[in-house]
Amino acid sequence: MEDTRLKLELPGFRFHPTEEELLEYYLKKMVSGSNTCAKIIGFLNIYLYDPWILPELSKIGEREWYFFVPRSIKNGNGGRPNRTTKNGFWKATGSDRKIFSSSKTNKYLGLKKTLVFYKGRAPNGSKTDWVMSEYRLPESSPLSKEMVLCKVYRKATSIKVLEQRAAMEEVQIPSSPSSIHSQHLDSLVPLPIKSINVESNLKSDASKEPSLKLPTGAEKLSELRLPKRDTDWCQDSQFRSPWLQNLIYTPSPCANKLNF
Repeated sequence: MEDTRLKLELPGFRFHPTEEELLEYYLKKMVSGSNTCAKIIGFLNIYLYDPWILPELSKIGEREWYFFVPRSIKNGNGGRPNRTTKNGFWKATGSDRKIFSSSKTNKYLGLKKTLVFYKGRAPNGSKTDWVMSEYRLPESSPLSKEMVLCKVYRKATSIKVLEQRAAMEEVQIPSSPSSIHSQHLDSLVPLPIKSINVESNLKSDASKEPSLKLPTGAEKLSELRLPKRDTDWCQDSQFRSPWLQNLIYTPSPCANKLNF
């Protein structure tokens, strides 16, 4: 019989399984050897990557990303899984929670562990908003416990926290070069020059009395005559120079010696 199921992705389809479906259907079938689940949920050692890289490596998911993950145990007697990444580590919060079937309340399906990612190295580190839910089969199950199913997502941040982060970034980030340049240009803008009324200034200057005045009662000066020859001005007593008169009429000692 020919398979008539649609092979194309359906628009609007969202992969959002319940915790019971993750344990009873996906993880249980994957551990038992049914590889059909791997077409939807990929197999990846997520501890080799930081959480913000995982969305690109997931086969499905928009706000939640799912992976089949091998359990890597630390060396030693503790037997704790190694959840250290390149730039941080996953830290468990609280105790594991048991998951029961919704139809059969007495049916024990598995355990859920909640972890939060911290940047840095333990015991120090800064908490992030990346969260992981790790689902594993119960210890009483005959199936292998070497694989778990992990759901990775980002915790919703309140508006108040986002506003506080934005305020801290504004304080830490200096002013941009463009703003500094604009402030510098504003300081170089010359002050506005007051308009000058030229006409009013001319009227005010005309109303002022001249600084030089002719003496009151003085007769009109006679017309100035220029000499016709070079010696005419010497013959006129009015324009005769005392220095030249002494030079002409006072005998010079040198001239007397030459006249001997």
